[in-house]
Amino acid sequence: MDLSEFFLSHGKPVLKNKNNYVFNQGEAEQHLYFVKSGLLKAFYVTEDGKESIKSFITHGDVIGSLSAALDKQNASFSLVCLTECELVSLPFDVLIAESRKDINLANTVINLLMQFAMKKERREYEFLCLSAEQRYLLLKQNSPHLLEQVKQHDLAKYLGVTAVGLSRIKKRVQAIKC
Repeated sequence: MDLSEFFLSHGKPVLKNKNNYVFNQGEAEQHLYFVKSGLLKAFYVTEDGKESIKSFITHGDVIGSLSAALDKQNASFSLVCLTECELVSLPFDVLIAESRKDINLANTVINLLMQFAMKKERREYEFLCLSAEQRYLLLKQNSPHLLEQVKQHDLAKYLGVTAVGLSRIKKRVQAIKC
């Protein structure tokens, strides 16, 4: 059984409208979510109100606050729907308990955690070693659908620049193409 099948057979369907929150930073959250359809934004807000976007989550992805689920802490980030979303919610404890009984599921969970770690490593590398323009070009190459579906101010926050800075980057990239 693959992870999506496990979510579908053990989880609970959740329908969310655009702009609905799945969970909020600072609140208890013990679930993982499998995305059947839709687009979501995971983000942090600092004490002074500055928003930083952690990631965009799409069809087939799994997301949850691991520190909240494992350490029984509050979620360190918020998750909001950018479109209407069809999700499957699964208590993290259920996944852990079942994976202790099923070696194939345990291996699938290990693979999922490795994917989380690799995604985080890539994101850290991009922020620490690449320019904003290079990050934009990578996003354009690897996730072109996001450029059409996500508002410019959110793309800018994801890339770590202002909306004006993103506009300048787009103009430079367009000028180079011509």
